[in-house]
Parts: sequence; C-alpha cells; structure tokens
Amino acid sequence: MTALVLDSFALLAHFLGEARGSHVRDILREANKGNIRLILNTANLAAIAYRLERTWGEDRMTEVLALIDSYPIEIVDIDRELALAAAHLKAQHRVSLADCFAAALAQRLNAAVLTGDPDFQRLEGLVTVEWLR
Repeated sequence: MTALVLDSFALLAHFLGEARGSHVRDILREANKGNIRLILNTANLAAIAYRLERTWGEDRMTEVLALIDSYPIEIVDIDRELALAAAHLKAQHRVSLADCFAAALAQRLNAAVLTGDPDFQRLEGLVTVEWLR
C-alpha cells in the first residue's frame, strides 16, 4: 500500500478551497477505500490549526480538527528520534521546521510527502515528493 505523509500545505489547500485541494480530495477518497495510507504528524497538525484559527477563528478551527479526526489519517506524535531527524534536516536546509518534520517522518516510513509547497524542492533527493496538481 502506498503511504503518504501529509504536509500542512496539502490539507490547507483542501480546507481553504484552493484548486489543488481537489487532488487532496481524490487522495482522501482513495484512503477511504484502503488504497493509500495517510499520515500526519502533530507538528503539521499544529501548523494547520494555527493557520485555520487565524483565518476563521477558534470555533471553526475546532470544527475542522474534528473533521480531520474523522478522516482516514493516522496522527503521529513527535518522539525524540523524529525531533532530532527534523532538526538535522533544518540545520542542513532552508525550509520550515514543520516541513522538516514531514520530511523526517516520510524518511522514517519510506513514504512520500504530499505537498504543493515549493520549499520541498530543496528536499527532493532526500525524500520523495508527490506534488499536488
């Protein structure tokens, strides 16, 4: 089964109604069928939460987080090993720490990162990137 680590960019595109959000909806449908394993780490969950709260307020953000909980997405807590792997990526590359957490998790799981964030171009070769279309 294909495994995809979700970057915050991907789910934000979905929730904010961006054009690339339709690709995310297709991926979610495939995950519902059991064809794709979706994983999100808690650092990227936090990035989604703060962006939604700033955009729509706390009540709507809470509703969206409940919706994420209903999706076929595994939420992975950050442990020491993942934190240090993300720190290593951050020290070596000019990308956000949240992006480094997604990349480190993808490396750990031998998975691809689903994103549209151009910063991930800096990490290609270290991690497989599935680009939103």
